[in-house]
Amino acid sequence: MKCYPMIVVRDVPASSTWYQELLGATSGHGGEEFEMIMSGHDLLLTLHHTDIEEHPGLAVPDGAPGSGVVLYFSVEDVHPVFERAKTMGAELIDEPHLNEKARSVEFSLHDPDGYSLTVSQWKG
Repeated sequence: MKCYPMIVVRDVPASSTWYQELLGATSGHGGEEFEMIMSGHDLLLTLHHTDIEEHPGLAVPDGAPGSGVVLYFSVEDVHPVFERAKTMGAELIDEPHLNEKARSVEFSLHDPDGYSLTVSQWKG
């Protein structure tokens, strides 16, 4: 089983570029209404424009994307991703730190639509 999160965004091409730059990922679809963010052949995330009505479950309460959602990305090395986030001027929540309960080094930030992301490097 796999899970492919789909998030609602205001500007699909801009969000696509943001995620590709942050994660070192690529576009798997492209377009104004829908995008697939890829890592090699693996789908990481899908983006869907707020105005599209073909998926009724994509309704955004109070017009505020990001409410109640945290996207959790596991990477081999958290530090290059953190450096890219800083270079991009991303809204950082914290800096890389050890999360002892998860046994990982991680940091959190917000994307342009207000979604919270945690980028984590498992330390075993």
